[in-house]
Amino acid sequence: MDKKVKLNLVGLNGNAFVLMEAFQRQVRREGWTKEEIKVVVDDATSGDYDHLLQVLMDHCEDEE
Repeated sequence: MDKKVKLNLVGLNGNAFVLMEAFQRQVRREGWTKEEIKVVVDDATSGDYDHLLQVLMDHCEDEE
């Protein structure tokens, strides 16, 4: 899935739970479906911390 959300992860607490909450809060604000969110969350949580971070970064773009 190539969909992106406007969220800058830089400066957030690096805790995986904090990052996931910030991501999920923003995608809900931007109207992503539950299915779209689940795809990204399932992928992000399928590996280690580095994988989680990479998946989230792949789906984020800097806020303008």
